[in-house]
Amino acid sequence: MSIVRMAFRNFRANLRNYFSLIFSLAFTVLILLNFLNLIFTDAFVTMQEQNRGHVNMVVSAVSFVLCCFMFFFIWYSTNVFLTKRKKEIGIYVFMGLTNRRIGRLYMVETLMTGFAALMIGMIFGAATTNLFQMILGAVSEIDVRLSFRFAAEPLILTTGIFCGMYLLFAVKGYANIVRSSVLEMISASRQNEHVRIKPLILAAKTILGTAVLSAGYYAAVREGGMEVIQNLLLAVILVVAGIYLVFGGFIPLLFGLLADCKPFLYRKERALWINNVTFRMKKNYRTYAMTCVLMLCAVSALATGFAMKAQYENMVTYSNTYTFQLLGNEPGLLQEGAALIGQDNEIVYETQTPLLIVDSARFDTVYQQTSYAFLPYSSIKALAKDAGMEFTLPEPADDEIISVEKLYMMSFITDHSGRTVTCNGKTYREIAQTCVPYLGKLREQICLYLINDREYERLLPIGLELYTCNYKIADDSRFAKSLDALSALMEHNTEEHYTGVNGNDPNSDEIEWARVLYAVAVFMFLVFVLASGSVLFMKLYNDAFEEKERYAVLRKLGVSSIVLGRAVAMELCMAYVCPFLLMVISAWFSVHALEKLMTANLMPVYGVSVLIILSFSCLFYLSSVILYRRNAGICQKD
Repeated sequence: MSIVRMAFRNFRANLRNYFSLIFSLAFTVLILLNFLNLIFTDAFVTMQEQNRGHVNMVVSAVSFVLCCFMFFFIWYSTNVFLTKRKKEIGIYVFMGLTNRRIGRLYMVETLMTGFAALMIGMIFGAATTNLFQMILGAVSEIDVRLSFRFAAEPLILTTGIFCGMYLLFAVKGYANIVRSSVLEMISASRQNEHVRIKPLILAAKTILGTAVLSAGYYAAVREGGMEVIQNLLLAVILVVAGIYLVFGGFIPLLFGLLADCKPFLYRKERALWINNVTFRMKKNYRTYAMTCVLMLCAVSALATGFAMKAQYENMVTYSNTYTFQLLGNEPGLLQEGAALIGQDNEIVYETQTPLLIVDSARFDTVYQQTSYAFLPYSSIKALAKDAGMEFTLPEPADDEIISVEKLYMMSFITDHSGRTVTCNGKTYREIAQTCVPYLGKLREQICLYLINDREYERLLPIGLELYTCNYKIADDSRFAKSLDALSALMEHNTEEHYTGVNGNDPNSDEIEWARVLYAVAVFMFLVFVLASGSVLFMKLYNDAFEEKERYAVLRKLGVSSIVLGRAVAMELCMAYVCPFLLMVISAWFSVHALEKLMTANLMPVYGVSVLIILSFSCLFYLSSVILYRRNAGICQKD
């Protein structure tokens, strides 16, 4: 019989065992194909060029993340199935096959599995591209052009990426079999990594893991300036390393101590599963750690998406505070502008405030290209009242200032304490910051500081006092009707009298890409959740075959199927609960760090995401219990 025919027969006979692997790989192919299709089609052609560039950059970054995930997932899954099949493949040695022929047999069978996953993923991916785009458009609330055209480039690229990765690990498996001895292959299903670990080593891992994890949590929530970027990178590394150490030390040690506690062990049939949990935790701690990290990535992705959406909405509100803004040196400019706007539009509210433009050379700063201005406290308080804005700022002392901040999509400066500003030889201490758009989009062009009226009068001689007049009209769609009339004011500018005009187009979509990022984050959340469940489900699904003989012995000793079924349920429950609980703790710090960066309340998102992950985990858990009992030969009828 040829190698190909034998491999095909094995593949067909083990198709049930390969189901979880094929399904998981096909899902990753489907998602990657749909994201790559967004890059090569004109789904976002209705957006501005700048926004399309940002969207393509986001989708490309997500595609890269998916490729990295696919790489490690294929690595993990092929290793799991290689270990499981080694014993069966090793039997072929007694049939006269050499290691090289056995390796070729395994590689062909593995390639058949990969081909099946690729074909299923491609077919369903191509069939769902327009559905994917429709959902993406609905979630992000942007216009997506559905051309019902599928580009060839994403098909070729996805096929190339998947085949390259899968072939790499198929060859790796072939080399592993060629170098293995007969004894290693026969006993492969009983080999486990780091199972026999001394309690002292487990204790050392526990202490080190707790310290590393705590250091990661601290780095995540630590406030600071630009060093926050380094802190976040360090936090990611430390938290991931800490999770692996905790699963490799603390959790096995904990269950080992519980197994040694006789009053605990001999109650409620715990002797049937507690030792096996300890064994599984020592053997498969990398799998549980990977599951925990994937769930943590899911919560972080969803929190980032919602933070981006909230920040986008805040920035839109920020930009639309005023429809028109005039900047000039005439005190009567407010009435003149109102008269011109009133010819075509109804004004909802109008505000005016003086501001003192000061040469950047008078500031002790390296940012000499930035424009600086001071605002009088009483004028901003009156402006807030006229525009219906909140105003809870304390009045600064003579040596104090309040920074009127620009609203950023994300700020890496989380510690504002102790900041000072030196102007004209005098140092001012910053006592507060505000992102309330008192001066609308003008803040994007000028660095503004709020001071008390006395200090404002004292600084008048060193700067140029201008007046900013702000107007909000009732119907933003009539924006263009008044813009031409206001622009005519600039035609009469002289050195003594001049006016600048700024119109905020309500149809502008400069940051539309942020909504696409929110939709992508929701998809990534679902991808990571399903991936975490698939990894653990796949591992437990295959572990059941290893335990079949142990449960058969217990049945012969008189243990009923119902009792064994309850023991399996508890054992698998611990496998799902441990990663989930550590994820809940770690995700709190992750979301709290995002709150500081995005200045948003993300705890409701944290709670919802945890509940969603819990729901998916329960579904995976119930499926695992049912299939585990069946694969392990435990029936409920005695």
